[in-house]
Amino acid sequence: MKVSIHTMYFLPDSGSAPILMNELASYLASRGHRVEVVTTIPRERGREYKGRLYNSEFNNGFQVKRFWTNATPHPIGRLIAWNIYTLWTLFHMLNFRQGDILFLRLPPLQLGFMGFLAKRVKGAKVLLNVQDIHPDLSIESGILKNSLGIKLAKKFEKWVYENSERIIVISEGFKKNLLDKGVSSKKLQVIPNWVDTDFLSPLPKKNFLAQKYSLVNKFVIMYSGTISISSNLALEKILEAANLLKKENDILFAIVGDGIEKQNLLQKKDKLGLANVVFLPFQPYKDLPYLLASSDILLVPLDKEKSHLSVPSKLYHFMAAGRPILGLADSDSEVAGVIKETKCGVCVEPKEAKKIAETIADLKNSKHTLEALGSNGRRYAVENFRKERVLKIYEDLISSMS
Repeated sequence: MKVSIHTMYFLPDSGSAPILMNELASYLASRGHRVEVVTTIPRERGREYKGRLYNSEFNNGFQVKRFWTNATPHPIGRLIAWNIYTLWTLFHMLNFRQGDILFLRLPPLQLGFMGFLAKRVKGAKVLLNVQDIHPDLSIESGILKNSLGIKLAKKFEKWVYENSERIIVISEGFKKNLLDKGVSSKKLQVIPNWVDTDFLSPLPKKNFLAQKYSLVNKFVIMYSGTISISSNLALEKILEAANLLKKENDILFAIVGDGIEKQNLLQKKDKLGLANVVFLPFQPYKDLPYLLASSDILLVPLDKEKSHLSVPSKLYHFMAAGRPILGLADSDSEVAGVIKETKCGVCVEPKEAKKIAETIADLKNSKHTLEALGSNGRRYAVENFRKERVLKIYEDLISSMS
């Protein structure tokens, strides 16, 4: 039996997906499974990938097959990239054999078409890993507006789920969403994304990265991740909260990362004249523990309309880092539920800039509360999201399909 992991992004691309999929592939290979990863040429193309349409390499006991796609953060460009990648996977389907396990990380939802053909033509078994709810997220973001397009996309989504053996969702909220769409409960299993709690652990704030970016003597509210369509409005409210707090000289907002909405945020920062906001580039993954340790509060922002359609992996990473979390999400969302259950932080409605500013000011003045929230998150992450624990659940599910 071969496990063929299909994921749009893989190391050395930045972001949580490449890291998680590398750890999954490495774990399964170490457990004796034959593993391949079918992915894309990295967006930041080094010399070894320049000008290539296809590349094959071996890494940690498994093969990585990379196909070219266009690289752009724009929604239309990303949709084109999804379709190009899906076409490549159809070509790659010729390599499948009876009983192979196709692990399809969604989005893109289009991979479901390849899964259907691999199942019917080659006798493969399809395991979906749903990380974001599409097309719902595209609809709520305003990317998909045409009524006929919306109707067809929803029918296609239902068809994709019907033609899979098993479906992994990352939260109970996601499970409810799919159950409400008529997906059989027998297909569904909730498995959260995991975190390497040995790698991501609480560290002193005074470290080389904090010193490099002059964060040591500031009360730092940090966002670290992709600046995307699911969080840009909430991050705009963060800038408005920063504006309300700009007379507090020891408070600094740090936005770390890149993405399609970054330029809009930079323009808003300049318009408001915010000296208490800094934008920093993505840091090497090996430095992530030090980056997160440089903060006093870590932000998990989700626009209100998308709060029920996404659960960012960064939530678990931030908990493991032992820093208190300020969630910007709907009060009924999964993110708000996790924060409330674990007592790892505070959640505020993402549209309330004044409340965000007041919450930050209150937390700043309560060192004991900050320490307790950070400790609660760390403890819960170790007990529930530890890498070895979650990956064993994945392996058991995959083995049961063989």
